[in-house]
Amino acid sequence: MRWRSPIRGPWLTSVFGAVLLAALPLVTVTGLLSYIAYGPQLGQAIPGDVGWLRLPAFQWPTDPAWLYQLNQGIHVVLGMAIIPVVLAKLWSVTPKLFTWPPIHSVAHALERLSLLILVGSILFELATGVLNIQYDYIFGFSFYSAHYFGAWVFIAAFIAHVCLKLPKMISSLRSRSLRTVLRTRLTETRPEPPDPDGLVSADPDPPTMSRRGALAMVGGGSALVLLLSAGQSIGGVFRPLSVLLPRGRVPGDGPNDFQVNRTAVAARISSDDTGEAWRLTLSGGDGDVTVSRAQLLAMPLHTADLPIACVEGWSTTQTWTGVRLAELANLAGVGDPTSARVASLQKSGTFNAATLQHNQVLAPDSLLALRVNGADLSLDHGFPARIIVPAMPGVHNTKWVRSIEFRT
Repeated sequence: MRWRSPIRGPWLTSVFGAVLLAALPLVTVTGLLSYIAYGPQLGQAIPGDVGWLRLPAFQWPTDPAWLYQLNQGIHVVLGMAIIPVVLAKLWSVTPKLFTWPPIHSVAHALERLSLLILVGSILFELATGVLNIQYDYIFGFSFYSAHYFGAWVFIAAFIAHVCLKLPKMISSLRSRSLRTVLRTRLTETRPEPPDPDGLVSADPDPPTMSRRGALAMVGGGSALVLLLSAGQSIGGVFRPLSVLLPRGRVPGDGPNDFQVNRTAVAARISSDDTGEAWRLTLSGGDGDVTVSRAQLLAMPLHTADLPIACVEGWSTTQTWTGVRLAELANLAGVGDPTSARVASLQKSGTFNAATLQHNQVLAPDSLLALRVNGADLSLDHGFPARIIVPAMPGVHNTKWVRSIEFRT
């Protein structure tokens, strides 16, 4: 098979590589930070037991309130936007996949093995990430565990690849000026000089696209993906365009008209569970304290504008009103809790309880929310009461709360 594109060569490959060299570490770091935000030290991150791949544990901060929203927006949206660049990079090195003989030395075998691991791991991470965003769990394994361990495989292969190829990438980028390439028209496009890796065709076809056209096509593809996904994180007029991040597209009504990730029906919550008989149980002190919703509303209430940010990238900021968790801790007789275990009424699905860190319990804006945007919570948004904590992963903002255990 002959690969005869006249624009393929070390320079174009290096341009795509430079973009990925800047973007992939950012996607990786935000992904690892997301794992830390889930509180692995509290036993509620997935996977739990990761052996020597354990990350340094620290209390995820609650200030600024939009920290997790920003982290996940970057991780998901940038991860989506680089897909056209990854595909273009793979296209640019396609001839190397068919070189013969495939292995001609031990060093060459190690290099090809590292490339196989690198390409396989990045395609695996992107494919499973996109499927997770789409709610399409066609794989028969835990996405979170596979994504975490796959990330470490990618990190190792990526570091090895950078160490091997960085000098060549730099020299290739210096071989011609980007400004000159962007001014070169189709009729003036010429192949690069022959290279030892065989990327440049020995018998190229006439050009059908200039290098600036290829860069524009790939850049335009990334920009389009960005446009069709970023709205779920930044909101505003861009949110209706977010067809590539469909989670949370089921809104509520009136003041509760914002994204619902898990409905009351899905959680098997009925009005019988949340009616007049509902009581909140507070424990951790000398004895349990039980309060009704009316008693909670009679307590000093606090209002704050806080986001809910989901691990899949969507987020929304609303105005919440409720009782500070610190006030509830005092009511329970635990003035300085080290953590708090919040349990939900929901009867189906995972994440029906969450553990809050010390700083998350005592943050001034950490609330047991009773109202949103001046109205009572709807059933889908957690009526009669839900947790809302600054900068915390959305799934831990437990809805339909039935009890809070303050721990020392």
